Amino acid sequence: MAKKVVATLKTQGADKDYVKVFKAVKSKNGAYSFKEEIISGEESKTYFK
Repeated sequence: MAKKVVATLKTQGADKDYVKVFKAVKSKNGAYSFKEEIISGEESKTYFK
C-alpha cells in the first residue's frame, strides 16, 4: 500500500497564512499557460492587480 505524503507550508512559530495562486499568462504566439505560486495571504490581495 502506498503512503500519502502531506506537506505543510507553515513553519514552527510562524503565524502567516499561505495560499496557492494560479495566474493565466499569455505567450508570444497567443497560447495561455498557468503560472503557479505559493505566497502569503496578505500578498494575495495585490497579486492579481
